[in-house]
Amino acid sequence: MERNEALELIKKNVKNKNLIKHMLAVEAVMGKLAEHFGADVQQWKLAGLLHDIDYDVTADDPEKHSLLGAEMLAEQGLNEELVNAVRAHNEAHGLPRTTLMDKALYCCDPVTGLIVAGALIHPDKKLSAITPEFVLNRFGEKSFARGAKRETILACSELDLSLEEFVALSLEAMQEVAADIGL
Repeated sequence: MERNEALELIKKNVKNKNLIKHMLAVEAVMGKLAEHFGADVQQWKLAGLLHDIDYDVTADDPEKHSLLGAEMLAEQGLNEELVNAVRAHNEAHGLPRTTLMDKALYCCDPVTGLIVAGALIHPDKKLSAITPEFVLNRFGEKSFARGAKRETILACSELDLSLEEFVALSLEAMQEVAADIGL
């Protein structure tokens, strides 16, 4: 699947503009991580872009989220590694995350929310205005961006990345697509 086909699939299935921005952010971070690890950048970016394809339908039923999405993506002919990464990113299912892509998608999902929240509290409200240190300082504040699960972000250690490295790579990736995500 090409990116333009993925964007068409998103248009058909996702109506929430903020969710689409989140999916674009996860796409960027997954691409940056794929580059870092020498992995298939296109496949990793597609996994990030499409990981919440079913969220409009499953928002009220988290037990179905990612299972339906994985099924949708399998029907579209996407490869099994990508489909499994999407399926396993929802911890509610307790599925093992065995590949590097699985592990990356799992911890990328919440780090984008933490970074967006950091940008939104900055006076400039821009990703370009914040640094990894700024984000890391907020990481320790339990009341800040509560939805960005710290334990999940810390799973970056399964990628052999320190929290500092992971946040720096994630922020850099998001800054590169700041216009697309409105920050």
